[in-house]
Amino acid sequence: MAEHDDSASEDDPAAIRSIALSPDDAVDAFIYSRENPGEAVLRVTPPFHGRMRARLHVYHVDDTELTGAVHLSPSAIIATDLIDAYPDLESTLDAENSTEADRIRERHADAVDDWRARARDGIVDSVALETDDGTHRVELKPLG
Repeated sequence: MAEHDDSASEDDPAAIRSIALSPDDAVDAFIYSRENPGEAVLRVTPPFHGRMRARLHVYHVDDTELTGAVHLSPSAIIATDLIDAYPDLESTLDAENSTEADRIRERHADAVDDWRARARDGIVDSVALETDDGTHRVELKPLG
């Protein structure tokens, strides 16, 4: 883990030591991005300090250059084996009639609910942020 840089300014993410986040927000962001247009992330906004809180943020245009915010991809927050295990609807929607398609959608919804429960417990311990001085690793602190 990178040491805290006391000289970091309040718009420099290198000042961050830990980020608190809701596991539900991380899971919801991942599912949203897989199932909808647009992208969902966990967002941390300046002014930056040692302990920060990430919140769910959905966008169609990335405004990080304008706002200075840090976007944490849900795929970087949830354990890789859980990301790989996400149920894929497209590969199972090969049904020829609507009744079968409805059953497949219901099974997919049930599979996503099961995955959601496992993924809430699969938040990684730390994540790398890109700063002007290179990569800066911060701890993740799940809430709840």
